Amino acid sequence: MMRTLFVAVLLVAETACSGGHSAPATDALVETESGRAPGFMNEAGVVRWLDIPFAQPPVGDLRWRAPQMLAPSDELLSVADEPLLCPQQSGETSGIVGAGLIGNEDCLYLDIAAPADFRTANYPVMFWIHGGGNNSGHKGTYDFSALVERENVVVVTINYRLGPLGWFVHPSLTSEAGELDASGNFGTLDIIAALRWTQRNIAAFGGDPQNVTIFGESAGGQNVLTVLASPMTEGLFHKAIAQSPVLQSYSPAQAYNEKKQFVYVDRGSWEIVEALGLKNSAVTAESLRGTAAEDVLSAYYGISRDRASPLVIADGAVIPQEGLMTALGDERFSKDVPVLVGSNRDEVTLWLGLSRYFVNADDVLFGLLPPKLRVKDQAVFNYWVEQRGRGWKVRGVDEPIIAMRSAGYEDLYAYRFDWDEQDDNWFVQFSSLLGAAHASEIAFVMGAPMYGSVGDYMYPETESAEAMTDIMMAAWGNFAREGTPGNVNGIAWPQFSVQSPDVMVLDAGAEEPRLLRDSPGLDGLLEEVSVASSALDSKETCMLVWELVTTIGEPSYERYEAWNDGACSTVDVPQEKAIIRASLEAEFGSADVF
Repeated sequence: MMRTLFVAVLLVAETACSGGHSAPATDALVETESGRAPGFMNEAGVVRWLDIPFAQPPVGDLRWRAPQMLAPSDELLSVADEPLLCPQQSGETSGIVGAGLIGNEDCLYLDIAAPADFRTANYPVMFWIHGGGNNSGHKGTYDFSALVERENVVVVTINYRLGPLGWFVHPSLTSEAGELDASGNFGTLDIIAALRWTQRNIAAFGGDPQNVTIFGESAGGQNVLTVLASPMTEGLFHKAIAQSPVLQSYSPAQAYNEKKQFVYVDRGSWEIVEALGLKNSAVTAESLRGTAAEDVLSAYYGISRDRASPLVIADGAVIPQEGLMTALGDERFSKDVPVLVGSNRDEVTLWLGLSRYFVNADDVLFGLLPPKLRVKDQAVFNYWVEQRGRGWKVRGVDEPIIAMRSAGYEDLYAYRFDWDEQDDNWFVQFSSLLGAAHASEIAFVMGAPMYGSVGDYMYPETESAEAMTDIMMAAWGNFAREGTPGNVNGIAWPQFSVQSPDVMVLDAGAEEPRLLRDSPGLDGLLEEVSVASSALDSKETCMLVWELVTTIGEPSYERYEAWNDGACSTVDVPQEKAIIRASLEAEFGSADVF
């Protein structure tokens, strides 16, 4: 079981929450503009409403258009027997393990969870945007019932269009489209449409439409910042939490990438159309919309992704033309709401800890049992993980907060998640191999295991895990209520500023919460790499520098070329990574250990 489920893209739970529901609770039928939604109550007294549509299905002529409002309905809504998810590859992020493409374009639905007394309540609303690289994931993977019960909040979880069906710019579409239809940011527009639906309907579920906190992780964190920067979202939310966000956006020209004019961009819409066997100069909107979704995704995933894939587009309407990062620092687009941003100490172990470049996987009993994982070179692994983790904080936390401060935001807070007291076993030393990995904090906000079949190891039933859950839920709940994360075990959580870049380190067990100041900026990190001795060889050092300057924040290829007097200017990192991957696949069948 572990061998088949524990794969390199582990981000979310194995089991989708849409299935297996009990009978509807009495007096939990809620009238919405979408129809009458039946509620289901769990043993803790939390009511959940599943699979509520918030926009028309984006199918047929509505594919690659802004989401359209549903006609008002009083029909009884039904709950799907299978998870409702937008088209994507199967895998751990979808909760559906297997081969091939899954999902349906009719996927614009949301779930809601509320305390049992929702009829007479006015609770803070928390609006969750799932991660998955904007290519995968869905609402049904997340059940925030424990957070709802403990913190008295209403939680909304949503789907939104993904990959090339969610972000796509092509002249054949834009020439006959209105402004929003031409934006290409259809996934972003879905999120905005769901927020608008929440404003109009959440009071019936016991939620306060004047107190909405958007929160999300990874690509979900990026989408939180995207909603913050968009000129279309004023008044739709009142607080924001971005967990491990990235901040990359692309111009419409880059997103199209005609004839591969941008060499550091992969999977532009020009390339996708060519991969479909169509001619960009002759293709029409009708023929593109008539192409099966499976064919669009097959073409998309058939293009190698050694470089950047354009998914958030600075179109000038949904996303300001200057791009996501610059827009966050522009007071014209400021929402001036409390914002909490953070990252995890060991973000990249989710990938490095399962890569055969860094890890050996020894067969046990001729492969009948899961392999025993061992880091090949602990010094190389530790240095790479530390620097990339610090780089994620610099680019994904410090830079956007500093930008928002310049735009007039005042209530800005930062955290770093450090908890690493997993339940180790003989096969995998989770605490050292993964530690405070990317997405590992979600379980403590949600109060339930993540990571599929290894969730019980990553989120064990221990005093330390329970203490960490208490800390995370209290901070997130308090932020949703008051706009401040409050105190953590008696330590005041200060605001983050350029003069006082204080970050709350969230930990429990052997380590306790504490304040940290580690904000050298990207230039400072690059200087450290250039002067510090490490176990990395020269080519590995260039790979690390490439990752620091081209991931998480806006890519700076010129900075890579110029680093350390051009020490890496002749090293083509995407090509080197492709060579390494091919070598590992030839030897082991896969570049990853599972």
